[in-house]
Amino acid sequence: MLTQIKGLHHVTSMAASASTNNKFFTDTLGLRRVKKTVNFDAPDVYHLYYGDEVGTPGSVMTYFPFPHIAQGRPGTGEVGTTVFSVPEGSLGYWTDRLTKAGADGLKADEAFGEKRLHFAGPDGDGFALVEVRDDNRAQWTGNGVGTDEAIRGFHSASVRLRDEGSTAELLKFMGYEQVDAKDGVTRFGIPGGNGAHFIDVETMPNINSARLGAGSVHHIAFAVENRAKQLEVRKALMDTGYQVTPVIDRDYFWAIYFRTPGGVLFEIATNEPGFDRDEDTAHLGEALKLPTQHEHLRKALEEHLEPIG
Repeated sequence: MLTQIKGLHHVTSMAASASTNNKFFTDTLGLRRVKKTVNFDAPDVYHLYYGDEVGTPGSVMTYFPFPHIAQGRPGTGEVGTTVFSVPEGSLGYWTDRLTKAGADGLKADEAFGEKRLHFAGPDGDGFALVEVRDDNRAQWTGNGVGTDEAIRGFHSASVRLRDEGSTAELLKFMGYEQVDAKDGVTRFGIPGGNGAHFIDVETMPNINSARLGAGSVHHIAFAVENRAKQLEVRKALMDTGYQVTPVIDRDYFWAIYFRTPGGVLFEIATNEPGFDRDEDTAHLGEALKLPTQHEHLRKALEEHLEPIG
């Protein structure tokens, strides 16, 4: 069993409009845009990162906005709901704020003893806020969201599968332990994790496979401290039979990727070097930052990419 993984690092999804996406995560959810860059594999598309003040691993929601992308189709083999942690007693505030913002899909419920508020993002993305007592992670208080209400980072993510067996074994190998199970959902958690350390496995044997598009999660990333620990994880996964990519430099972290038995794309990302490697903390996410290999495209990209401020 691996011990290097401490919870989520980031969740990356697809969107249709960069400006709508940016407005929702900054104005409505009150998160900070910590990086404005491009998709390293398709540089004519933004890669936008939102999180706490410094983009702490476990707080960062990221997006590829493709202007003409088709709508995704929910189903199995994907991340279903991305869940953020908020302070105890704050869901009333968030219900009012999301209602005023015109968010769809508002629904309050409770799971595993926790109060939740479900809502949809601009592309139908599945989100929820969950009240967590004593989540002492630093928060970003921006755009009118106060200290007593601000998002602390991720709490969990759910994965939708036709059969949980192989993926459950993978999660246990990655250091997760089964915490609880109810109504077709099995919760896994990492003891002493980073606060974003729960994965809920939803078993849906009669649901068709998802189709990637706007509103879909592209991949989910798990956090390790550094490159040495990442290499240990990579070797262990490959020794177990997984096909894992070489280490890829993403400027703000190093990444490896592999496909799970249930079809979800997993990434293992390092906490180093962080989003302040090319911008000081006071100005994170303001300028368009390009990887070295795409710097020669700057003029064309600045003319092509949708202005988002």
